Amino acid sequence: MEEFQKERLIDIQNLNHMMELFGKFDENIRLLEEEFGVQIIARQTQLRISGNEKSVEMAYTVLNKLLDGIEDGTRVDKGRVRYITQLVKAGETDHIVELTDDVICVTYKGKQIKCKTLGQTQYVNAMRHNDIVFGIGPAGTGKTYLAMAMAVNAFKNKDISRIILTRPAVEAGEKLGFLPGDLQNKVDPYLRPLYDALHDLMGLETYTRLIDRGIIEVAPLAYMRGRTLDDAFIILDEAQNTTSEQMKMFLTRLGIGSKAVINGDITQIDLVSGAKSGLVEASDVLKGIKGIGFVRLTHRDVVRHELVMSIIRAYDNYHRKKMNDIS
Repeated sequence: MEEFQKERLIDIQNLNHMMELFGKFDENIRLLEEEFGVQIIARQTQLRISGNEKSVEMAYTVLNKLLDGIEDGTRVDKGRVRYITQLVKAGETDHIVELTDDVICVTYKGKQIKCKTLGQTQYVNAMRHNDIVFGIGPAGTGKTYLAMAMAVNAFKNKDISRIILTRPAVEAGEKLGFLPGDLQNKVDPYLRPLYDALHDLMGLETYTRLIDRGIIEVAPLAYMRGRTLDDAFIILDEAQNTTSEQMKMFLTRLGIGSKAVINGDITQIDLVSGAKSGLVEASDVLKGIKGIGFVRLTHRDVVRHELVMSIIRAYDNYHRKKMNDIS
């Protein structure tokens, strides 16, 4: 029996919104046509969606949600199209509004920083409601950048008086001794992602001024020992490469009026063989303690190139199959 063919129309009066919706070389619309098996044609200020009834309705919903985001200043790319498509197919359309309404921070260039996935929304909410938050998930899920945005926003609102950023200087197959320069020169490459995020959020001039005044501190984890960190927003990045002792040392640095965010990817541990990750241990030891939040992000929350999501999923499937073969 032939499926019932249906058409829906969407009026778009703003030509710029139409161009943003279509994307480069119409890549966003082509992706929707592929995902739902529909045809989408533009005629002046009108979009016509045609295909079987169920697919047309879902594509119509996705397009309207994307347009809502565009009107709120949200950029549309293939990653966002794919993510909202997943939510609509899963019947989770009520949550999409959370991705457009919540502005976390505004950069020095006036760009609004917003959550792009529901996992990111949970992560940001956890930072708002807990003094210690663990963000555990794969590369590309925005763990570091969103924590930075929350720290900058807290500083602008005068909720804290300084920002402290740290990570363990653990090599991913390389040796620190072979790098030129003194200790600071050797550890700077490990802190580069933190510098880059701050430059993007605050601008080089503001960042440099705050660094010179000691309001922003970027340092290796070893520099935290023996300190009490009051009235600060502290971010520990790459926490999967902490030892059990280092993690305990860091967590007990928390002072009055401070927040700590600990980020890591437990699938990319670079510690010497046999050493237990402090992040893995902390997720077992500290669960259930009030005021400590744990958020686990997945490949669905990846906001880098769409291939990154596919790569993470492929590795997960490979290791899962390998474990099943062993057992």
